[in-house]
Amino acid sequence: MTSVRQDAWTQEEDLLLAEVVLRYIREGGTQLQAFEEVGRRLSRTAAACGFRWNSYVRKQYKEEIELAKRQRKERKKETAASNEEGGQKRAEARLEKNLTWSDVIAFLQTYGQKARDSQRIADENRALKKDMEQLQQMITKLQAEKEALQKELSTIQAEYKTLLAIMERARKMIALEEEQGQNEKDAHEQNFVPENAEKP
Repeated sequence: MTSVRQDAWTQEEDLLLAEVVLRYIREGGTQLQAFEEVGRRLSRTAAACGFRWNSYVRKQYKEEIELAKRQRKERKKETAASNEEGGQKRAEARLEKNLTWSDVIAFLQTYGQKARDSQRIADENRALKKDMEQLQQMITKLQAEKEALQKELSTIQAEYKTLLAIMERARKMIALEEEQGQNEKDAHEQNFVPENAEKP
C-alpha cells in the first residue's frame, strides 16, 4: 500500500488537477469523481485534491470552467437529439416491417375520429363565441339600463328631499299660525268684558 502524500503541491500537479476536473465537467461527471482520480494518480486523498481545487486552482480557471459547462450542456443536447432521432428511426423501421392493412385501417379510423372530434370542438367554439358575443351585448344593454335607473333614482331622491323640505316648512307655518291664533284668542279673552259687568 502506497503512503498518502502530504507535501506541497507542484505546478504540474495543479495543472493535472485542473485538466482532470475540467474534463469531468465537460463529460458530465462530478468533481468528486475527478478528485478521486487525481488522488489515485498523485497518491493524495480525494479530500486533499478537493481542498486544493477549491482553495487555489479553481480561481485560476474561471473562464475554462464556464467553457466546460457550456460544452457539457451542448453535449447533453446533442446526445438527447441523437437518442430521440435514433428512437424515432427504430420506431419507423419497426412500423415499416410490421405494417398491415388492419394497422392502416385502424390508423385511418383513429385519424378520422380525431378529425370529427376536432370539427365538433371547432363548432362548439364557434357556438360559445356567438353566445359570448350575445352575453356581451346583453351586459352592455344592462349597464345602460343601470345608468338610466341610477339617474332616475338620483332625480327621485332630489325631489323627495325637496318635498320633505316643503312639508317641513308647511308644518312650521301651521304651527306658527296656530300659535298666533292662540295668542289672539288669549288677547281677546283678556280684553273681553261681559255685558252685565260694571264699567270702570
